[in-house]
Amino acid sequence: MTLTGDQIENEGLTGWANLGGSLRTRVRTGSFVAGLALVDAVGAAAEEQGHHPDVDLRYPHVDITLTSHDAGGLTERDVRLARTVTALAAGSGLELDPGAVSRLELALDTPDRAAVLPFWRALLGYQGQPGSDDEVRDPAGALPPVWFQESGSEEPRQRWHPDVWIDPTQVQPRIDAALAAGGTLVDAEQAPSFWVLADPEGNRACLCTWQDRG
Repeated sequence: MTLTGDQIENEGLTGWANLGGSLRTRVRTGSFVAGLALVDAVGAAAEEQGHHPDVDLRYPHVDITLTSHDAGGLTERDVRLARTVTALAAGSGLELDPGAVSRLELALDTPDRAAVLPFWRALLGYQGQPGSDDEVRDPAGALPPVWFQESGSEEPRQRWHPDVWIDPTQVQPRIDAALAAGGTLVDAEQAPSFWVLADPEGNRACLCTWQDRG
């Protein structure tokens, strides 16, 4: 059974960002060797729990993503492993930085997604999502997913826009930075689910959070 955003919030996890179907964090390791040691420890714990994260080892940090692919979202398994990772990091004197992570989706506005989705799935080498007719994903999970947002057919219209999923605590700083960089806040009617912003030429993007999504 997948957990709602409110249920995840009520778990009281610290150091993790709920980015819509996945829990993510960045562990500041300070060195490649410390990062590798953490990855080894997380891998052993994941084997014990029978639930495996996506891990990206870099210098000087490690990004960790948790989701239950078989359930199509977040479950108690992810919460349990998140607590384990937090404890392992703390035991090594390492800090979790959830404000440093985000998730990027590409959205194509289309009045007929059934007509265009097969083309993009084939071109990108992506796969469809079981139980979903509006999204395609990279089988390896390395590239951003593409989802097809229903729109009108009036011209001119912006066809593509990025959806950037971030932790709710990062929304206002990100908006402030975008406005200072010459952008505009186009629409906050759906906040705190998402905000629509535009660059100086009017190209739009959305900042998204897990909030108010059921």
